[in-house]
Amino acid sequence: MEPEPIARLLAELREGDRRALDALVPLLYEELRRIAHRQRDRRPQGETLQTTVLVHEAYVRLAERSRLQFADADHFLAASATIMRHILVDHARTRLAHKRGGGAMHVPLSEAEGVLDRQAEHLLALDAALARLAHWSPRLAEVVEMRFFAGLSVEETARLVGRDARTIRRDWQKARLVLADLLGEDTAAAS
Repeated sequence: MEPEPIARLLAELREGDRRALDALVPLLYEELRRIAHRQRDRRPQGETLQTTVLVHEAYVRLAERSRLQFADADHFLAASATIMRHILVDHARTRLAHKRGGGAMHVPLSEAEGVLDRQAEHLLALDAALARLAHWSPRLAEVVEMRFFAGLSVEETARLVGRDARTIRRDWQKARLVLADLLGEDTAAAS
């Protein structure tokens, strides 16, 4: 059960009170930072998009939306994690677009930049594979969003999507296998 202020603010947000978002974000800020930090941990050390910037950019994108309908705090955090993933994908696209110059300062022998470029390419490939998975099975893609990007547990995901934990575990396993196949990875390593 979520604290009363969060539940009240979510209800106000559903009713169209945009100021509720301004009050809600500080209450969930540490959890948003945890999600952003986890997503940043998956990136190489030289990544330039910082955790705080990722959280703040997610807030800006949420504030730009016309309809904000969240059932509970977990739903809000899952939507925020999805937005953060889109921000990271956009950042990776920009990085790859500028890797051949684009006004960037050239640094000789930059092995680190090659690693960053490969990581950006991997993130774009993952995003494309997730989009294909969503087209094939929106349910499996939803589980990936909740588990991988939002960092929700099996039980939290089950509660949020209204399915039992055993089904979520099966969906999670199947989604990982399908994504590994779409990414051309060894499926034994994906389990």
